[in-house]
Amino acid sequence: MADRIRKVVVVGGVAGGMSFAARARRLSEEAQIVVLERDEYVSFANCGLPYHLAGEIPDRASLLLHTPASLAASLALDVRTGHEVLSVDTAARSVRVRRRADGTEYDEAYDALVLSTGATPLVPPIPGVDLPQVRVLRTVPDVDALRDLVEAGARRAVVAGAGFIGLEVAEALRHRGLEVAVVDLADQVLPPLDPEMAVAVERALVGAGVEVRTSTSVTAVEPDDGTAAGGATDGAADGGPRGAVRVRLSDGSVLPADLVLLSVGVRPETTLARTAGLVLGERGTVRVDEHLRTSDPHVYAVGDAVEVVDAVTGAPAAVPLAGPANRQGRAAANHLFGRRGGRTPVLGTAIVRVFDTVAASTGRSEKALRQAGIEHHVVHLHPGHHAGYYPGARALHLKLVYAPDGRVLGAQATGSEGVDKRIDVVATAIRAGMTVEDLAELELAYAPPFGSAKDPVNMAGFMASNVLAGDLTLWRGRDLGALPADAVLLDARSAKEFAAGHLPGALNIPHTDLRARLAEVPAGVPVRVYCASGFRSYLALRVLRQSGWDDVSSLSGGLATFRLERPEVALETATPTRPLVGSAPHPG
Repeated sequence: MADRIRKVVVVGGVAGGMSFAARARRLSEEAQIVVLERDEYVSFANCGLPYHLAGEIPDRASLLLHTPASLAASLALDVRTGHEVLSVDTAARSVRVRRRADGTEYDEAYDALVLSTGATPLVPPIPGVDLPQVRVLRTVPDVDALRDLVEAGARRAVVAGAGFIGLEVAEALRHRGLEVAVVDLADQVLPPLDPEMAVAVERALVGAGVEVRTSTSVTAVEPDDGTAAGGATDGAADGGPRGAVRVRLSDGSVLPADLVLLSVGVRPETTLARTAGLVLGERGTVRVDEHLRTSDPHVYAVGDAVEVVDAVTGAPAAVPLAGPANRQGRAAANHLFGRRGGRTPVLGTAIVRVFDTVAASTGRSEKALRQAGIEHHVVHLHPGHHAGYYPGARALHLKLVYAPDGRVLGAQATGSEGVDKRIDVVATAIRAGMTVEDLAELELAYAPPFGSAKDPVNMAGFMASNVLAGDLTLWRGRDLGALPADAVLLDARSAKEFAAGHLPGALNIPHTDLRARLAEVPAGVPVRVYCASGFRSYLALRVLRQSGWDDVSSLSGGLATFRLERPEVALETATPTRPLVGSAPHPG
């Protein structure tokens, strides 16, 4: 197809469209490349918008990566901002364009068309979303509007949506001195993460003074004139704090606010594709082949509007992230101009900083695999981010999800340092089709300030390999209360740790004493061992297994994970009179 390409029209810039245009120019000096962008900015760092709002990126110009003039000078691209494409005529191979400045319209012909129309923020159909204090964050003008509200004296903000963008904005506004409340319909913050992994993020928010309301949604936004609907008074009218607006929630409460951010998700912008008769996927995204071609071979589509393949499940998915969009643009240009390669499945690797806590994920979560009915195993571990004997080691909470055949399916991590590189290693492993045994054998950079001789990724591989080999069996916090009636709950920590707090009904035998005290463990009954993080309970399990106990399991991630999975379970501090979970008698 490359020898027939004389003119390419790209609809939309930013990640996907500009990646395509830049790569296309590097592959062809002869082709005319026209980029039609509806808005003023064709190439900007949208992922940097919350950090500009926070003041961490003080110079707004830093967000503007290229202008039409710079792109013309460096790449000879014909970039036209303020030009909105109204329709696509696939038969005539032309697009209808309107200049937004004066409303004039014209037709632009193409040999090949690239749709990079992106996604638009979801705006729930509730009263008051058109008020000037209610904003979204997707573009440079969006961040300008938010910044103007802050600088005009906004003191209180409500963020509707506790996803990645919502939490970044909540942090930014808190840094700017606002009182911030985060509201989400899900029962946790960061819904893409598994519940126990999101706890650290919620704690970071609360610790920084952010109010968190989960299992709650915004039902209306109304001007704060001091009276409630129907003449009743609430909030400011009762002497409470005032704001420019009142935000009504599904639980009946009202929050005052001077600024409301809607960050409840995005939808693919596929109007052009749909009206042009292109095939759409089940999620409303544009369906493309491995080369990013739509159902019309002369039309490509890239970015947030396209249907992707989930790298773990192989199912169609929508993953609106900058990284995949950039790679799709490059892959489409490669195919158009005769180069090999195509799009790759998408892992959805993502990371967010929320005050002093970092959370990241790659691949599929445990709850997503459950919903899909895909069999899997899980391990939790809590190593330091570098060698423990080197000063400053910080705890890292790592969760690895893998298939019964050992293939790595996903990972999540929270902590303060070292989260990014561990998730990146696992993302690479999934892309390469590696197994947990491969993780155990990875040779990763080691020096005390940076890691450990056994990196957390290696340790996760060791644990998962032990499970597959039958050397380790795990039980989970959710299993407490449903253990076998005659099970012994064995605490393998020290007596001092046990006295400070232990699971109800537990028997305490430190793992270092277990060999000498085996007689205290009833024979022939299930034993459920735990410790602080899972390592000492694993050692105790191995002792018991090789000493005649067959049904022995270790608590995954120890009490560190248990407290995240089962925060409602209070630890006991008194020595129990019957230190067994089940009905077996005290061993004496």
